[in-house]
Amino acid sequence: MKLRFPSLVCLLGVLLAESAMAASVKDIRVSATADGTRVVLDLSEAVEAKLFTLNAPERVVLDIPASQFNAASLPQGRGLIKEFRVADRGNGTLRIVLDVTLAVAARSFTVDPDGEQGHRLVVDLLPPDGKSAARPIEAKAVTPALNVVKSLESEQGRDLVIAIDAGHGGTDPGASGRKGTREKDVTLAISRRLKAIIDAEPGMRAVLTRDGDYFVPLRERIVKASKQRADLFVSVHADSVRDRDVAGSSVYVLSSGRATNEAARMLADRENAADLMGNVSLEDKDTMLASVLLDLSQGASMSASIEAADKVLGQLDRIGNVLDPEVKHASLKVLTSPDMPSMLVETAFISNPREEAKLGDPNHQQKLAEAILAGVRSYFYSNPPPGTRVAQIKSQQRKLARGDAGVTGAVIAAGGVAP
Repeated sequence: MKLRFPSLVCLLGVLLAESAMAASVKDIRVSATADGTRVVLDLSEAVEAKLFTLNAPERVVLDIPASQFNAASLPQGRGLIKEFRVADRGNGTLRIVLDVTLAVAARSFTVDPDGEQGHRLVVDLLPPDGKSAARPIEAKAVTPALNVVKSLESEQGRDLVIAIDAGHGGTDPGASGRKGTREKDVTLAISRRLKAIIDAEPGMRAVLTRDGDYFVPLRERIVKASKQRADLFVSVHADSVRDRDVAGSSVYVLSSGRATNEAARMLADRENAADLMGNVSLEDKDTMLASVLLDLSQGASMSASIEAADKVLGQLDRIGNVLDPEVKHASLKVLTSPDMPSMLVETAFISNPREEAKLGDPNHQQKLAEAILAGVRSYFYSNPPPGTRVAQIKSQQRKLARGDAGVTGAVIAAGGVAP
């Protein structure tokens, strides 16, 4: 007995240690769009999960070794998911089954802790052969919502984040006007004004990539915006050409050729690519999966960029002439982030004496900032990301327009404006 007792103690210690080491699924959240469905598992620690599909009936199965289910409840089915089921397989493996509405392509990846959020396991469900998925609860689908990098599981009522990039700075003065007006000074002045009015907009807040006269490398600008989980990136500039008669505003988005090259660069440098992928690592993904993640994210980002840029260009046209009525495409490094829509606004030609004078005028700077905000606001109220305050305000406004009772106070409380 004296020999067996220590053995029992050791065995109990091993069992307790194994129990303490088990990962815990703390919560499961679902987001659905017209293009697919995302499931996010909040975890106590990192896990290595096995994902596979079964048919007749159609199911997606997730096996997580050494794990236990500690969530308060399972979420209701949404999008491509009819129902969730969970079971302990008896060997310490937690099995989560997603009963789906049709055969789907399923992919998963892990996300490391970021700020207040801990370890996460993300599962994306995509309909095969380009078929439409179930519509989301919101009446209008969001074009960039299937960005597989930027998570859709943000807390309810979050503010939209607009990253404002004041072009040039420090040792890089940019272009100069005939009277000595420097582009770096003009862009910073407009950017500060834009930040101030965005911060005053219900449901939005702005971050600056630079807030002083110093130089920030181009890639660091978009990395800064990505780390702030920006929903949109706006780079502010002033154009210059030899012909001093050329005038007008322009808005640029990334060309498809540059996007392809950027995706190739990121695939070749997966370890550092997480800086531009919302902290999602490509390093541990096979080439095919990494390529799919990049293609989906970059494609959604570029589509949203064009729509947002068009809204901004339309508002700039209201306060002065635009050089070209169409959004332009260019190979600009500052627009290459795959996880957020991006645009570059050439506010005016600093090489044109009349426009140089306007760029130095605080009143005109304010008008430019207000025009950019009007375009940004128009885009996001047409495409409100789920879970944001703007989506809530938009939903309440729709109810008000239908004549629903008791909504006016809710709209005002949310910081919205009744139509």
